[in-house]
Amino acid sequence: MAIELKIPSVGESVTQVTIAAWLKEDGEYVEMDEAVAELESDKATVELNAEKSGILKILVEEGEDVEIGTVVASIDTDAEAPAGLSESKTESSAPVKEETPAPIIEAPASKADVSQNYATGTPSPAAGKILAEKGINTSAVKGTGKDGRITKYDAMIAEAGAMDYSTPTEPSRGQERKKMSNLRKTIARRLVSAKNETAMLTTFNEVNMQPIFDTRKKYKEKFKEAHGVGLGFMSFFTRACALALQKYPKVNAFLDGEEMVMNDFVDVSIAVSSPKGLMVPVMRNVENMTMWEIEGEVKRLALKARDAKLTIPEMTGGTFTITNGGVFGSMLSTPIINPPQSAILGMHNIVERAVVENGNIIARPIMYVALSYDHRIIDGKESVGFLVTVKNYLENPETMLMGKDPMEILMGL
Repeated sequence: MAIELKIPSVGESVTQVTIAAWLKEDGEYVEMDEAVAELESDKATVELNAEKSGILKILVEEGEDVEIGTVVASIDTDAEAPAGLSESKTESSAPVKEETPAPIIEAPASKADVSQNYATGTPSPAAGKILAEKGINTSAVKGTGKDGRITKYDAMIAEAGAMDYSTPTEPSRGQERKKMSNLRKTIARRLVSAKNETAMLTTFNEVNMQPIFDTRKKYKEKFKEAHGVGLGFMSFFTRACALALQKYPKVNAFLDGEEMVMNDFVDVSIAVSSPKGLMVPVMRNVENMTMWEIEGEVKRLALKARDAKLTIPEMTGGTFTITNGGVFGSMLSTPIINPPQSAILGMHNIVERAVVENGNIIARPIMYVALSYDHRIIDGKESVGFLVTVKNYLENPETMLMGKDPMEILMGL
């Protein structure tokens, strides 16, 4: 008996998706609930799972746009599993150790240790295509997918490593046209909309990161031992922004027609670099989160972004955004507002710069920060006040405990 595999509903208002990649080959045996394809909508990437076990027959090519409800494959449920497959499924595997994402928010490649099984070293269809085109042997590629499977991202890394950087003997004038993904088209549309429909302005400041460096050096090991997550910069910035947003609520608000919507909660969107492009998942009620809860949530969302597992609800909403171009070496930039939000904080690289302290010139690790904001709702006084408040919290991290100076708490001020 053959059952049809249809495109499921992936979110409200989404009527079409793209078959981003088939994770299984045509004619391959698949297990029930096993992911067989990646579907890309204009909002997120989701997996298409097998409803039953059997032989997969692919009906729609990779890269095609299809409507919700379209039959894209079928599964022959009468087919028997290949010999040895069921046994390999029961083999015990070593615990997977996921590394904490790099400090701040760039999603890293997995370095998980996995035991050998039938999937180890086997490329996905998309990965196999890349490796075949470049003549790269699969044995030379380490898979970071489930059970050691070689993912498309692994193949792209291997392709970059195999590139010939020598000077070409003949100049090239070739061109290549690539279809924009639904996700990339949506990102482009939203960015243009933000530029055209907001009165965007950017204010800048600099932060002496030495106090945070000292704090991390003192508590980093104890923090990880106690909470199981690393102490990065992201928790400091997120905590500082949450406190400052409560003091400057307009920076946490948005416009809806001719009305200003004020939020009594802080949902921070974090811009995450992933193999599929920029993702902006949301951390909810950050004002009530501890430093270790923030670090844990950043790690969870970054790993899901890396593996294209983010759901639409996880990327919906948000009252304020933090983005970090510093992980790529950016010294200064003017980030674009993430609509319908009214402001976004841009972080940059940390560089030792000469500063004057008590009349003496001394080298300090300095980060430039930028706040882009919608001038229709936020005045210059509020934007500058917000950014100075964030700066003061970061340069005096002990004040983030209660949002006040410890001595003022002691004195009851």
